[in-house]
Amino acid sequence: MALPAILPIYPFTRPLKGEVVIPGSKSLTNRAMMLATLCKGPVKLEGALFSEDTALMAEALRKLGFTVEEDPLKSEIHVHGQGGNIPAQKAELFVGLAGTTARFITALCAAASSGIFTIDGTAQMRKRPMGGLIDVLRELGVDIRCLENEGHLPIEIHANGITGGTVSIDASESSQMLSAIMMVAPLAKLPIEIKLKKAVREPFVAMTVDLMRQFGINVERTSEHTVIHPGKYDTPGSKENYKIEPDATAASYFLTLPYLSLGSLTLKALSNPSLQGDIAYQDVLREVGFKLTPTEEGVLSEFKTGLAQGVSVNFEEFSDTFLTLAAISPLLAGPTTISGVEHTRRQETDRIAGAVKNLRALGQDVVETEDSFTVTPNLEALKTLAHLGPIELDTYGDHRFAMSFGILGTYDLFGDGKSWLSIRNPECCGKTFPHFFQLLESLRP
Repeated sequence: MALPAILPIYPFTRPLKGEVVIPGSKSLTNRAMMLATLCKGPVKLEGALFSEDTALMAEALRKLGFTVEEDPLKSEIHVHGQGGNIPAQKAELFVGLAGTTARFITALCAAASSGIFTIDGTAQMRKRPMGGLIDVLRELGVDIRCLENEGHLPIEIHANGITGGTVSIDASESSQMLSAIMMVAPLAKLPIEIKLKKAVREPFVAMTVDLMRQFGINVERTSEHTVIHPGKYDTPGSKENYKIEPDATAASYFLTLPYLSLGSLTLKALSNPSLQGDIAYQDVLREVGFKLTPTEEGVLSEFKTGLAQGVSVNFEEFSDTFLTLAAISPLLAGPTTISGVEHTRRQETDRIAGAVKNLRALGQDVVETEDSFTVTPNLEALKTLAHLGPIELDTYGDHRFAMSFGILGTYDLFGDGKSWLSIRNPECCGKTFPHFFQLLESLRP
């Protein structure tokens, strides 16, 4: 069901109590789809995410000649791998605003033994960094032509395989560029040693390493370099099935939800430890004052009484979750400082600037730096503004703004159950979580 252009959020008027199933991880779904194409034979991905980003990945793989069959009702994706061969000799590929698809598909096309491939995205994706990946692929012997601006989409790849040797990469703006090189490295003619020019956000790279190992590729990795030898990917497990974990970033919204109604919620199948670095958001909530308990079913999040505490957190390693904390900062006791997020200025939008703008629209005092911002909560100012009518917050076309501030709107600010917050362009959630607002509404006590 389509959502209105401006969606009013209605508060939860009774304590939340129940359970919720979080969709599969976008990062794992897109990585597993790509690795499955490099296996020999069929792979079934269970618990997969179905969203704009994963649909773009699946469609790009199909245009490259792979069989990718999706079954949303069963949350399954069936992939028939070609053992490292890329069937198509020519393709025009569109990656939308999906950074994972853009970087992974670029590396995959570059590793083809032959063929000509063009890759393009939305206007915003054309602004996102690709230069570190393009530079390394050129070092590995790939003919890549930037058709408009150097280091950005659109690009044209004239594939002739990748050679090997020692390369240096600057993946500081996106760890996806390093992950992309790593995943195609086994297709090279010689071993590849990857050295880092600058530090990279480790959790997503560790996820790639773990996944590659599960698909049969050994990765030698230290803090200084990564070495990958030519090899063959293999289907994981004895039944050719791979189970995708629930999305830890999407879980952050529902882990936080109990605070807004002083209730509890079980997130089914969520586990810690996890392949996903964003699981660290659970530690942030514990510092704020939540009680999080692992159970046989998943994780139970509780907040029963009083105010949560403002905190100071460096989100560099799990930055996709910082907006979740930022959105509830007006309701915390004391200032909240969020740091380590300078790189998020170059994601779907400038997430620091957007967060600051929205929080100021809520009457909050916010001090911004290039890398951080501090919010001093002012509940009375928020109530004064909301008394004038529902506050409309922009999403900037960014799914994480819609979901984070959507959670904030479930707080019963005036104790009357009336909507005081509206979200513009809620459909942008389709990028990673198409049914987010429907799922949120289904939890209403």
